[in-house]
Amino acid sequence: MIMDNKQMPFGGIPPMQMPGQSQGGPFNAVPGQPQPTTNGLPNATLGQPQSAGSMTSGMPGGILGQPQSIMGGGVSAGVTSGVGMASGTNVPVGGIPAGGMPMVQQVKLKPEEKKDIAGLIKTIAIIVLSLIAVTFIGLFIWMNTQYNDVQSDVQGQIDQAVAKARDEQTSKLEEEFVEREKYPYKTFSGPIDYGQLTFEYPKTWSVYVGDDAIEGGDFNAYFNPIQVDTVSKDTINALRVTIRNDSFDVVAEEYQKEMDKKDSNLTVVSTKIGASGEIVANRYTGTIPKTDLSGFIVTFKIRDKTAILQTDSVLFQAEFDKLLGTVTFNE
Repeated sequence: MIMDNKQMPFGGIPPMQMPGQSQGGPFNAVPGQPQPTTNGLPNATLGQPQSAGSMTSGMPGGILGQPQSIMGGGVSAGVTSGVGMASGTNVPVGGIPAGGMPMVQQVKLKPEEKKDIAGLIKTIAIIVLSLIAVTFIGLFIWMNTQYNDVQSDVQGQIDQAVAKARDEQTSKLEEEFVEREKYPYKTFSGPIDYGQLTFEYPKTWSVYVGDDAIEGGDFNAYFNPIQVDTVSKDTINALRVTIRNDSFDVVAEEYQKEMDKKDSNLTVVSTKIGASGEIVANRYTGTIPKTDLSGFIVTFKIRDKTAILQTDSVLFQAEFDKLLGTVTFNE
């Protein structure tokens, strides 16, 4: 290899002048021949090992171009083309690798520094977890507040709706009560087992039920303005209601016998009554049998029984005819 004094080899280390090499000239060496000592370096025979004492300036002997060992130091060095190499590496002696790039050394941290870094990481983690926890707590509180507001609003709406419905129902009942007070009639309802005969009658009339037919037999009720007087065949009542536990034909035959008597002025006509106007009935006019009272009698069939509506005076004919138009019963 030829080196110029004016040039630096790759890596920035000045060339070493070897024996047999003139200043600025090439190195001339004869294989197998001792070389003169120049610049303090021992003679070396190319290809021959050199002793440690044969070299000056602390450089061990060796074969040029082969790795050399420095006894006692535990460090191997090689001289290749005049440049020392660290053992097991391609780094020349001097710590600068081939190619001119500085060697990167690993920095070891002290235990105290490691503890400080670990503590810092833990502190950051705690802060982050605390922020997350605070965020979730705040979110939970906000959602709970929203939920309570919604619940309160819903309950408030329900309460308002209930109060409004109650007020409307109260107003409706009051209006119905006023209308009922204005309406001059009440509704009568008979025994359910007897067809539940119903009709309207003046609200000024009083009602007395003589026989309720709970244990069977005939049902009897009496109506009269203000109060019902003691019931007898001579007492005048605005209305007598009887539901006999006999068939319609049996009752009709009894009234026919009364009409057949010589002194009877009782007459009968077939008519239709009721709210539907479809209830077939017999209407008797004249002296009521077995009394001296003159009035009206209407008979009609309810199931296997017979209903008898009677007024004891022609003075109640208008009310009597009106209530006949409201009659209903269960078939």
